[in-house]
Parts: sequence; structure tokens; C-alpha cells
Amino acid sequence: MSTANHLGAAVRQAPRVVMLMALTSGFALSQAYRTVAALMAPQLQAEFAATPQALGAFAGAFHFAFGAMQIFVGIGIDLHGIRRTVLTAFPLVVAGSVLAALSHRFEWLVLGQALIGIGCAPAFLVCTVFVARRYPPERFAAISGLVLGLGSIGMLATGSPLAWLIDAASWRAGFGVLAACSVAAWAAIWWWVAEPAPDASPAEKESIGTAMRRFGALFTLPHTAGIVALAAVTYASFITVRGLWLGPLLIARHGFSLVQVGHVALVISLVAMVGPPLFGRLDPGPATRRRWLVAGTLVCATLLALVASNLGATSDVALSTVFGLLSGYMVLQYADVRAAYPASLTGRALALFTMAMFLGVAAMQWFTGWVAALAPALGLDPFVATMAAIAALLVAGAFAYTRLPAPTMA
Repeated sequence: MSTANHLGAAVRQAPRVVMLMALTSGFALSQAYRTVAALMAPQLQAEFAATPQALGAFAGAFHFAFGAMQIFVGIGIDLHGIRRTVLTAFPLVVAGSVLAALSHRFEWLVLGQALIGIGCAPAFLVCTVFVARRYPPERFAAISGLVLGLGSIGMLATGSPLAWLIDAASWRAGFGVLAACSVAAWAAIWWWVAEPAPDASPAEKESIGTAMRRFGALFTLPHTAGIVALAAVTYASFITVRGLWLGPLLIARHGFSLVQVGHVALVISLVAMVGPPLFGRLDPGPATRRRWLVAGTLVCATLLALVASNLGATSDVALSTVFGLLSGYMVLQYADVRAAYPASLTGRALALFTMAMFLGVAAMQWFTGWVAALAPALGLDPFVATMAAIAALLVAGAFAYTRLPAPTMA
């Protein structure tokens, strides 16, 4: 009893920045898991005779499970709090990693990815809800951008370090190391993160059925459709390029080694760390934020169209790096969501946005795998087809965002 009391007191005294960094460690691991496919793809193709479509399913399994769980994560946070939700889910990350590392059938590997996706489902949402609850509204975009930037440390791990490990050992060793890091992240959250003290007059705790109905009510608001349409393609474009096709493209198109691909991935991950904090500080506010989002989406589509054009190895690396930096504009979507809904719906709205974002990643990775598999039969280069498809989806998302109703409070 005494030990538990002392532990509780120590945790409660942790400053909010320490708690946010502990939560961010879990988010960093989820960033690592969602980008491993780019480095593991060559060995998985060799060991399992995996087709491009199968690789798309492997990469997409994480994101489909991650996205599909967001509604339940949002309700879990509202009913049980940030700490309990993330500590309950995250052990599945370790279980999925171990299953993946030991898999000798491709189906079990995909199942491991799905378990990891379920376990990582609260990883970023708990960070954004923590920021929304613990920091003033005018700092939301800047703090969220900082969290996104720091979370990108996970992508650094899936650059040169993981490439070296996979090249020297195997992709199985990569999953093993990530499992150990996941245990450490869970321990940090358990030790440091605490729920805020309850309000003096807490509201009546809603039932799961009521929570589901209130979540569903978001779909009745006319501006939700445009927000979801853009959310489904923006982050998906970055993760599909960086997390799935970067390695196969550089290896097959330009003859890069796996370690060289790791170096490129490391550079892209470094600049991707800079983008979100930068754009978070440059947030123009609700008056012009939506125009910035449309412009950023169209610029990124243009960069990927140029990658599709195959202008050479140097050009592909440079364009991908610039794409990684400019993708930081996507952090403005979080501020857009926060401004589009009343405070009472902020947690659910962010959950819906995150669900759309990651289901979009799963759909885009599956779709581009299908495009890559179909392209040779049509006389097209697979990488020309996939990059052009991603660019086209970005344009379509921007078009829907501008044509569908805008929020009246934005």
C-alpha cells in the first residue's frame, strides 16, 4: 500500500512535459512500425515470394487495424482516461512483434502487423487529447507539431540503423529490437503518466452506447465529409511513399543497396521531423488555414508526379526529401479539426480524423500494391504508375475538401 501510494504521488508530481514525452515515446514506436515495410520489403519478397500486392497488404494491415480501432480508442479515452487506454492496448504491440519475428507463413506476418496496429491505435490520439486538455487552445497547433516532430524519431530508427540491422541479420531481428523498445515505452508511460485530478463537479459518466451515438453524430455535420476526404489522402501519401515504396523504387529503379536506401530514409525522416513544428508555428489561423491545406496538398501532388516522371536518381532522392519536409503542413489539419467542432466533441472529432487518416493509409497502400501489380500488364512501369496514382489521389482529396461544405466556425 505504501509503495503504491509513493508511486502514485511521484507520478502525479511529474510535470506535463514529462508525461507528454512519455506518451510521445509510444507514438515514436508506432511511427517506426508503420515505416518498416520499405526496408523489409526486399527480404520479404525473397523469403515469401511476396508480390507487390502482398507487400501492400502487409504494410496496410497495420494501418487498417490502427484506423479501425480509433472509434473505440476515442470512447476508451473518454470513459477510462488516457493512461488506462494506452497501457491496456500497448502490450499487443509486443505480442504482434514477437509473432511477426517468428512467422514462417506470410499470413502470420500480416496478422502480427494487425496486432501491432491495434496496440499502437491509441499512440498518437492520446498525445493530441493530452495537448488539447493540458495546453491552451492557441498553443495546440505548435505543441501538436512538436509532438509530430519528436515522434518522427521512430522513423529515424527505420532509416540507416534498422537498414544496417536487417542487412547484417534479418528482418526478424528488426521486429525483435522494436519489441524490446516497445516494452521500454510501455514502462515509461506506466511510470510517468497520470490522469488529471477530477473536476469538482464531474459530468455523469456516459455509457458505451451513448458514446457510440455521439460519435456517430459527427457524420451528420455537413463539414465532416470534406475533412474526412482530405484526411484520407494526405498522411497516407507520405507513409505510402516513405513506408512502402521508397525502398523498392530506389533499389529497382536506380540500383541502390538496402543500406543506401536506409541513408535516404534517414535523411527524409530527419527533414520530416522539422516540418510539423515549423508549420505548427506558421499556422495562419482559421481565416486562411484551409487555403494553406489545399495549397500544400497540391504542391505535394506535384512533387510525386515529378518522381513518377523518373528524372534520375538524384532527382528522385531530392524530390522525396522535399516532399518529406513539406509534408509537415499536414499538422495544420489537427488545428483545422479542433476549430471545426465544439470543445465537447474535440476528443471524438480527433478520433474520427485519426481513423480517416489511417484507414486512408491502409487503402492507399493496398491500392498502390494493386496498381503496381497491374501496371506491367498495361505496359507501364510499376513505380510510374504508383507515384502517379498517389499524386492523383491527393488532387482528388483537395478537390473534395474545397467543394464540400466548410465548417461555419472555421
